[in-house]
Amino acid sequence: MNASTDRIERKILLKAARSRVWRALSNAEEFGEWFRVSLKGQAFVAGQRARGHITYPGYEHLVFDVLVERIEPERLLALRWHPAAIDAAVDYSKEPTTLVEFELTEVEGGTLLTLVESGFDKIPPERRLEAFRMNSGGWDEQMKNIEKHVATP
Repeated sequence: MNASTDRIERKILLKAARSRVWRALSNAEEFGEWFRVSLKGQAFVAGQRARGHITYPGYEHLVFDVLVERIEPERLLALRWHPAAIDAAVDYSKEPTTLVEFELTEVEGGTLLTLVESGFDKIPPERRLEAFRMNSGGWDEQMKNIEKHVATP
């Protein structure tokens, strides 16, 4: 794990073709299946938002809300969001967002997925460490989720 307080980085070798991993990332509905968010009827389109209710137990009252920043087919999906925005009574819209980048590299034995979430140093100090901690643990879980998801046809 990177010791930086500004970024979280995870790498995982997925035993699946790059096209399969790309579909799991870039197809909003399929992304929602493994990420545990309802994105039925939505698509990831650069410059547009995707929103849906989180389906992870205990967080169903929260809305997943991302801005798709960049899509480079079979290589990169970049999203912006408000990290650890878990208090429904708080308006996070005035806070800076973090950048979440999923990068794919074809390697022997499958596809290397590199996840980087950066921009935590711009989050308000009173939320920064907890947001970093929560998302760091969350990415550990999501790497397992996508690994399991792409292992099934």
